[in-house]
Amino acid sequence: MTASIAPSAVDLDRVQVRTIRTLVVSQAVGAVGVTIGVATASLLARDISGSESMAGLAQTFQVLGTAGAAVLLSRLMRRHGRRVGLVTGYLLGAVGATLAVVAGVVDSMLVLLLGAVLLGATTATNSGSRYAATDLAPEESRARALSVVVWATTIGAVAGPNLTGVGAGLANAMGIPELTGGFAIGAVALVAAAAWIGVLLRPDPLLLAQAAAPVEPSDTPTRSWSRFTTTVREVPAVGAAVVGMACAHASMVTVMIMTPLHMEHGGAHLEVIGFVISLHVLGMFAFSPLVGLAADKWGRPPVLVAGGLTLLVSLVLCGFAPEGSSWQIFAGLFLLGLGWSFSTVAASTIIADRTPLSARTDVQGSSDMVMSLMAAGGGALAGVIVQGFGYPVLAAFAALLGAAVVAAGIATRRDAQGSAADPGRQLDHST
Repeated sequence: MTASIAPSAVDLDRVQVRTIRTLVVSQAVGAVGVTIGVATASLLARDISGSESMAGLAQTFQVLGTAGAAVLLSRLMRRHGRRVGLVTGYLLGAVGATLAVVAGVVDSMLVLLLGAVLLGATTATNSGSRYAATDLAPEESRARALSVVVWATTIGAVAGPNLTGVGAGLANAMGIPELTGGFAIGAVALVAAAAWIGVLLRPDPLLLAQAAAPVEPSDTPTRSWSRFTTTVREVPAVGAAVVGMACAHASMVTVMIMTPLHMEHGGAHLEVIGFVISLHVLGMFAFSPLVGLAADKWGRPPVLVAGGLTLLVSLVLCGFAPEGSSWQIFAGLFLLGLGWSFSTVAASTIIADRTPLSARTDVQGSSDMVMSLMAAGGGALAGVIVQGFGYPVLAAFAALLGAAVVAAGIATRRDAQGSAADPGRQLDHST
């Protein structure tokens, strides 16, 4: 167990500012590693496997890796703080990106899927970063703190898919398959993000929050999943927020991973596909500070409902988009990302607001695991649905998930009016 930190010797406001600045940089750099392969992962899986129905497997296994890593990293964070968990996640992702390069060289689907699982740890790490921003944040500005870190992903996430051309040139220079060049760049970015967090995320915000607001461990279950289920049972708003966040993520992933194939069928070039994915990622992250401001000002539930409605509009546009490049696919993918942003910021903040400090990392990790498993299921079905019925049917399937987000937002409104579940969550920032 990491040594405790004496809060009386620390200016919590100053630590919070330093924490946000550190997380902003790591998110920006780490996002390159997460997104640089998004535009090419399904194409690489198709080329290696020789089947379009297998194209979604790389993303599906990456999401499965995210689910497993979310729980493992949350346990690390509970015992040793955010810094150890985040560094571990980024390094696992770097190994995964390297294995993706190896998979292309040796033409092995098994190696690609193993790499995808490890690369999923990076997504879990970025998710943990957004929660790290809330550890020391006052409740009235908690959504903004979370959303600023989410916003930072924009820098690397938009740049990542647009580096596909650079990655292809690097791959040609290295003598490796063209579609693996992006993963090589991503591996370097993830190592850099790990080094940044390892050096600068001090003092650890979670350990400091625990020291400033101690709780009685005997009042909580000892197992991670038990802590999660107990919290969901006692605080229904947390359960509704988990459902909303999971359905929003599954809806987004299901459609996003098959969009490159839908566009390629119509003759769209790799650069155009990369630009559309960048536009989608822009919607996911670029406006999150405004989303956080709205959630702090007008409440989390209305923003969650707005996210579900935005997802429904985006899926209608995607469903009517012809193959190749079209205004419908550009607008649809952008709004798909924006709806995800509304839903994720609002739901994540509800979870941070209403979860007791003693169960914080377990609930957050389990929530992200549920979210990832939902997305993995959608991703596994995506290739089968597109091959058997077409891309418009896939969009209609995802719209059912979007409707569930709206329902979850309505449910959280009924229960999210109470005070935070942990009376010790309001930290003294005047020390």
